Formats: sequence, C-alpha cells, structure tokens
Amino acid sequence: MKILVREIPPRSAWALEQAGIHPLLAQLYAARGVQSVQELDDGLTRLIAPTEMLGLSAAATLLADAIAADQTLCIVADYDCDGATACAVGIRGLRLLGAKHVSYIVPDRVVDGYGLTSPISERVKASGADVLITVDNGIASFEGVATARALGLQVLVTDHHLPASRDGQIVLPEADVIVNPNQPGCTFASKSIAGVGVMFYVLLALRAELRQRGVFHAATQPKLDALLPLVALGTVADVVKLDANNRRLVAQGLKRVRALMLPTGLASLFVAAGRDAQVATTFDFGFALGPRINAAGRLSDMTLGIECLLTDDAARGLELAKALDGINRERREIEGSMREQALAVAESLFDDNEEAPPAICVFDPDFHEGVVGIVASRIKDKLHRPTFVFAQSKAPGREHELKGSGRSIPGFHLRDALDLVAKRHPGVLLRFGGHAMAAGCTIAVEDFDAFEQSLSQVAREWLDAATLMRRLDTDGPLKPEYRRVELVDALHKEVWGQGFAPPTFSEEVEVLSQRLVGEKHLALKLKHQGQPVDGIWFGHTEPLPARVKLAFRLDADAWNGVRRVRFLVEAAQAEL
Repeated sequence: MKILVREIPPRSAWALEQAGIHPLLAQLYAARGVQSVQELDDGLTRLIAPTEMLGLSAAATLLADAIAADQTLCIVADYDCDGATACAVGIRGLRLLGAKHVSYIVPDRVVDGYGLTSPISERVKASGADVLITVDNGIASFEGVATARALGLQVLVTDHHLPASRDGQIVLPEADVIVNPNQPGCTFASKSIAGVGVMFYVLLALRAELRQRGVFHAATQPKLDALLPLVALGTVADVVKLDANNRRLVAQGLKRVRALMLPTGLASLFVAAGRDAQVATTFDFGFALGPRINAAGRLSDMTLGIECLLTDDAARGLELAKALDGINRERREIEGSMREQALAVAESLFDDNEEAPPAICVFDPDFHEGVVGIVASRIKDKLHRPTFVFAQSKAPGREHELKGSGRSIPGFHLRDALDLVAKRHPGVLLRFGGHAMAAGCTIAVEDFDAFEQSLSQVAREWLDAATLMRRLDTDGPLKPEYRRVELVDALHKEVWGQGFAPPTFSEEVEVLSQRLVGEKHLALKLKHQGQPVDGIWFGHTEPLPARVKLAFRLDADAWNGVRRVRFLVEAAQAEL
C-alpha cells in the first residue's frame, strides 16, 4: 500500500475560501476538481437541462400520447437498487402525471437473467400493456426489443449502460425511442448518470410536454421533487461517478430525507436499518439502505424491494422493510462463508512469496450467483487485481453455463477487456456487458479455463507495476484545530462518493496503545500532533509499530454522553 496526497490547486482553494467556503472544505473541494463556488450550488435550477439528453423529447411525446389515449404502460425493471428505484420513480411519476394504468415486471436473476428478453416481452404483452418501458436496462436487448415490437408493443428504452458494438461499430436495439446519455450523438454532459436519474429526466420532459399541451399549468403542475429521495438512493447505491449533476440530485434527495419528506417505505427502511433519517448521509444510502434493497434481487424477488419503495402504508412499509432486513442478514451469512472460500481459491493461485496474477478468476460449484459480485469486490479489494467470480447457473436448461460478475481496479476497463476477449476467442463469451469498474458475463462451464487465460493475457498487456500497486489518495495532514465534532458533522453532511471521495487524511502518528475488540477490530490510542485521540481500524488485527503513517477518516463517537472525535483508520504505511 502506498499512501499518496492529492494535489490542492492553490488558486481554486483560494477562490472557494474567498467565496465563504470553510478553509478545510475549500481545500477538499479544490483537490476534487471544484474550481468555483457555482459548482457547489445544488439548486434544482442548476441541473443540466432535459433538452440536452437525446431522445427525451421523443420519449415525452410517446408517453404523453399514451396517457391521452388511456393506454397501459408496463415498466421492465432491473434487479438491483438502481433498477428498483428507477422502477419506483417511474411508476410514482407516471401516476402523478396522469397515467391511470401503470404496472411493472422485474426479471428473476436466476430464471430470466439480465435485461429485456423475448420471454419477458411476451409476458408484458400478455399483461395487456400497450407500451413497454425499460429502466436501467435495454440498451443491449436486441432480441427482447424486436420481440416486443413484433407483438405490437411500443418500446421506450431508458438506460445508462454502454451500448454494444459489432465489428467496431456501436449498435442499438430498434426501439421506438431510446434515452441513454451514452448513445451516439447524445451531448448530455453527465455520462455517469444512473438509471434512476435517466428515468427522472424522462419524467421532467414528460411534464414539460404535458404543460405545453395545456394539461397542466406551471402553478398547478405535479411536483416531481418528491421523487428525489429515491433518485438519490439509486444514484449512490449504483456507485456511479458523482459529477456535479449527480451530486446535485443526491444533495436534493438528502435535503428532503433529512426534512422527513420521503416516501413511507423509504422511511421504514431507515427504521429497519437502525438509521436516523434526519441526519442521513450518502453512507446510509450506500451501506445501509442500498444493500437491503439489493439483497432482495440477489436472494429473493426484487418485487419486495420495489413494493417497499412504492407503498404509502406505514404498516405495510415496515413489514416489507423488516423482510428486506432479514434477507440482507441471510445475504451477509452466505457472502461471509463464500468470501472465505473464494479467497482461499484465489490465494492458492500463487505462492506466499509471489505476486498475485494480473487477473483473478474464481469458480466453485457451490457458489451462489446472487452474491458473486460482492465477493468479487472483496477479493479485488484484498488482492488489488481485476477479479471475476463465477457461479453455476440455476436457470432451467442453462445448468451448463457459468454466470460471472467482475470488479476492476483503476486503469483496467473491465468491459473493454471483455470485448477484447470476445474478439480474440469468439464463442467463449456467450453474453457480456457492464462498465469500466464492474461487468458481468456468461460462459460455458468447459470454457472457464479459456476465459481465465484470455483475461489474464489482456491484464498482462494492459497493467504495469505502477497500476498493480495499491494506492490510496488522501488529503494529507489534518490541522489539529480541525479535529472538532462540529466540523466532523459538517463533513458528514456533504455529498461524497464514487469519483468524489470522502475526506481521508494521512500523517505520521504515535501509537500509545492498541488492543483487539470483538476479535477482529484494532482499537487504538494515538497521539496526533501532540494531542491524544482515539482510533479504530475495523477488520484489522495486525499490531502497528510505535510510529506509523496512517490514512484515516474522521468520525465522532459518544462516551458517557460526550461526543468525541475519533479516527477511522483506512491504511498504514511504515515510515522509513
């Protein structure tokens, strides 16, 4: 592990401080690329205009016509938190805007797999729908879209994933309308917007179209900002880059959650997770609520998660939230045992005195396909290598297939790597898709070795020693006057996440004492710039030397009714 310090552009930091930003926040923002205070304005009027997103006008016309004709709309969702929140936002929003017949179908992870398939299109048609709307999927669903249109359905694809390519050319499904900022020709600046964000923009465009038609007046139009808590949850849970536009969406959602202006089911999720909505943070979305929604799609039926986000009945909401909490506990148990097994397999690929191979591929017949992505992430974090974990498909007739989920490290674009594997070894990848840092694929059982060798070859070509070294970017030393509880609270209220990392400081400290708590956490008494401070390193048991360079985040804990600052240790680097 190499602990590095981010560069702080002095002009940007000075400009932010002169505009009234706290000196510490000014440094943190400047180090993350913020140059002016205008970029920190999270007002809704600062959102990128819907007119910038290709396909939105056509989508608004299609939906407005469907509502005017009293047609039935059916949303095809995805089985993760982004897909669930996008579905809930779509249903709530369409109903607010006058749609009387809106339903949804969410694929089963095991039986249906990912995306809009032909059988799902047939189910949508059988349900009596006239219009099929995908959320968080569909951009690569060629057969599903073709089937839907052949059945007479109008198809609106809303997605944010990268489109497929053939022979170097991007190809799109033949839907009636496609809304995706990553499709060719779209100038929408926020390419990392989540699926739920795309659906929110569709609703903004639809409301504008209905207003133009005279259905609503500006003073009486439905308010869509009630959907922002769900938009914020899905955006953070999907770990998309928090660019300026995404940060605004999340900030607006958090403001409403803290004011307790949130959907009933979402409020119940806070209760089930033991979190206080009035002091909600992005951490709550990413590590408390998101996993509980995701657990339904991993081990059970994402209908539970979507229904929780849709209900306005408090008793029903609490019942569903408790069920999701129980499923998440089961997920953690499965993940724990599977993670240990997968790590043992991964570490058996190299000797103790050897470097890990450039890419890791792990499979065991007992693995559960619902948690392969989480386990891949854990192995990637431990070994700092692009990692795929595979499980045997349980879908009827597809038991000969392996379904894999991959996670990557900076500098290795996982989907592009899969694309190269597909070109070099035609037929090995039955299906694949994803992003730079996360991707999925399906292969035949007998092709596991061929896939592993091919991915490792790509990794050897693309990765060098510098990329394979684990790095942690930090914000450098913390001034002692900033070690205050009220400042910690102020930092927690800000929007941090993927691409806009939460503050992590680093400097040499003296270790006064250390002990294990709960058998797997290291509790520390530290001397920081001459003053004592508590610290804890969760999940770490190895003792530290008397003097050490630590990377740490700030937290505040309570002892005998008094709140004190403590350091949450992220990494250590022995000083030479």
